[in-house]
Formats: sequence, C-alpha cells, structure tokens
Amino acid sequence: MTQTTDTTSERFKDATSSEIDDADIAKDEAALGKWAATRHQELIGTATPEAIRNFAHGYGDDNPLYTDPDYGRKTRWGGQVAPQIMAAVVNAPLRGDKLPKEFRGGSYRGIHAFVSGGTWDWYRNVHPGDTLYSFSGLESVEEKVSEFAGRSVIRVLRDVKMNQRGEIVGVYRTLVINTERKKAREKGKYSAIEEPAYTKDDIAALDEIYAAETVRGSAPRYWEDVVVGEDMGQMAKGPLTTTDMVVFHSGGYGFVPYGLKTSRLAWKNRQRIPAFYIDNEYGVPDVAQRVHWDSEWAKAIGNPRAYDYGVLRECWIYHFLTDWMGDGAFVVRQHDEIRKFNYQGDIQYITGKVDGKRQEDDMTLVDLAIEVRNQRGETTAEADATISLPSRELGGAMLPEVPRDLQRDALRMFERHGELLEGK
Repeated sequence: MTQTTDTTSERFKDATSSEIDDADIAKDEAALGKWAATRHQELIGTATPEAIRNFAHGYGDDNPLYTDPDYGRKTRWGGQVAPQIMAAVVNAPLRGDKLPKEFRGGSYRGIHAFVSGGTWDWYRNVHPGDTLYSFSGLESVEEKVSEFAGRSVIRVLRDVKMNQRGEIVGVYRTLVINTERKKAREKGKYSAIEEPAYTKDDIAALDEIYAAETVRGSAPRYWEDVVVGEDMGQMAKGPLTTTDMVVFHSGGYGFVPYGLKTSRLAWKNRQRIPAFYIDNEYGVPDVAQRVHWDSEWAKAIGNPRAYDYGVLRECWIYHFLTDWMGDGAFVVRQHDEIRKFNYQGDIQYITGKVDGKRQEDDMTLVDLAIEVRNQRGETTAEADATISLPSRELGGAMLPEVPRDLQRDALRMFERHGELLEGK
C-alpha cells in the first residue's frame, strides 16, 4: 500500500508541474474581441421537454413550469419553458469562418481552470423544440497574483446564445481563473479545512429548511406589493456529495470543451488532449475534471477534498430567484461571484433581500441581493439580480429589448451559417 501511495504521489506531482506560459497570455491578448461561431456540439443541442425536465432536476429544481408540459399551458408562456440558465448547456454546432490561428487564444495546457462567477443578460425564454447556437470570444484577460495559487490569469469569456430563428436568447459572460496546479499544491491554503460531521439533529434541522421551501408558482408576485428591504426567505443545498455531481452531469452540464468519455471514445479523446488525463491511484489515465468527485486528486492541487462546479452554484442562485418570483416573471440579469470553494460535505444556505425597485423601458423591475453561506458561516458566493415582475396596474412582466447592434451581429452569424450549409 505504501508503494502504491508513493507512486500515486509522484504521478500527481508530475501532473501538477505545469506553469503558466507567457506565450498563452500573449495569444489571449491577440484574441481579444475576436468573435467566432461556436462549432462544438453540447450533450444537448435541442431543448426537448425531457431535456428541460432533466436539467432542472439536475440542480434540484422541481418547478412544474420546467418539469411538467401540461402545467405550462396554463401560464402566460403557453407551454413548458426551460430554466433560463439552461441556455448555458444547450448548443448545436454553428457553421462559420474559422479564426486565423493567431486569434484563437492560449491553450493553457496542464493549467487548472476555475469558474469564479458569471453574468447573464437574458432576453427571451427557451421553449421545447428550440435549438440553440452561439458565437463567442474572449472579452478580457488579466494577469494576477492569487492568494490560492500564486500566479494566475483572469479571463472573461462571452457567449451570445441564439435560437434557430437567429433570435438572441441571452448573453453569458463567464469569469475563469487559470491557476498553476503546482503553486496551489505548494501553498495548500485550504488543505487544513476540517471535514464536516453531522448529527441526526443537524440533518433534522436541515430537513426543516427543505420542508419549508416553496415554489411561488401561479400566485403572481406583483411589483407594487414588493417592499425594498424585504427578506426573500431561505433555501438550502447539500450536504454536497459525489451523487450531486453525477446528477448535475446527467442534466447536461460539463461535457465540453474537453469531454467526459468512456471506453474507446475516452481513448480517442486522450489522443486528442493528453494533458487533460492524469493517472489515478491505479495508474489509469482519468480526466483532470475529476477534482469535482475525486478527493485524492483535489488534494493534489491544494484542496482538502472534492468540490462543486461554480456553474452549479449559479444554477442554485437562479433556483432561489425563480422559486421566489413566480411563473409570470422573468429574470433579466444575474451576476454572481464565487468567493470560496464548496467542498464535499458542505451545506450552502441561500438568502436574499430586495435591494430596490424601479420602472425602466416599460418594465417593472426589482433588484435583489443574494448571499450564499456554508455551515461554517463563510460567504461562498454573492449575487445581484434584476427581475421583471408583473404589475397590478400595467399588466404582465415585460421582456427586455435586444440591443440592435448585438442582434445584427447574431443575424450576420446566422446568415453565414446558412450559406455554409447550402454550400456543403
């Protein structure tokens, strides 16, 4: 056993030796503002009723607006709709002209990437039968010294999501931190965090929170009734388990850009991106992405155990918003920042308050402030959001207009997609 442990330790040490290459940063700087068609196929390309239900269930959402096609027919939407945040995981290949190699950005092989937050601007819902396409690029890049991992690179990626009619659904900006695994391992900032241990009374108290959670659903939350400073209630998530990761993946997240594959497909993928595969304790090449369910590999890069995806917490925040707002409302914007890791065994408690209310462009809006804290009392994520609510006086919640220049960009991309399909 000692020999196996020593061998594993050496393998992990070798796998965490890569350092950030200045050439990758230079490539990123050259790629800024260069938008290109997103050519990859996500696990889900078209939002079927079953895919919508499974995605919602994947982050723990049982809202019938998302999970029951019959229920949706009685709402203002005329049928089932997807959680707006599902647009992140739905993508069919968009045909387009390839960017020259010098504008494709850095590869950062062997460098770890963390999703540290994001901003969504939404313009319309995704309905069953909608196929989503996107064009994307690098919006900003900045080098920093990280407390967790020493040298790091902060990148903001922008994805514009549109449906099969060329209509923009939303714009997603993802904040990604690229860190050196070696530095994170050496610093070991979080390695001393103790494992949680819960009593039956602890779990009973958690169960009481779950039992008290409600979906606003068909009862409208009118703009006039909302009071600034109002408490939004509480939602719990956890304790985090490997099962949570499996369920989130089963809903459609996490299969690109690198790819979770099995058998011969995994072998082919390993030939394509060998740096993504790190030997496990049995000497078997396995995905670096397993930091989200393999605690031994997570420890090798300076964490005490496996941890969640930043995108999962974004979905949890979205879940909290939509349970509160009701069927007839629409999330206009969600901005979130991931402050700390959420490790296996941790519980997250989501709370919020109404920060303001206003009328803008015929929309009756409320601004919300959200906080996510763990069982240790640490703030692990913060968010602010804007929701369009129905009005007693003016009627249903209005949706925002797409900026004209952005819509024109989308139409150009979609027209080129059609030209290339025709010339195939």
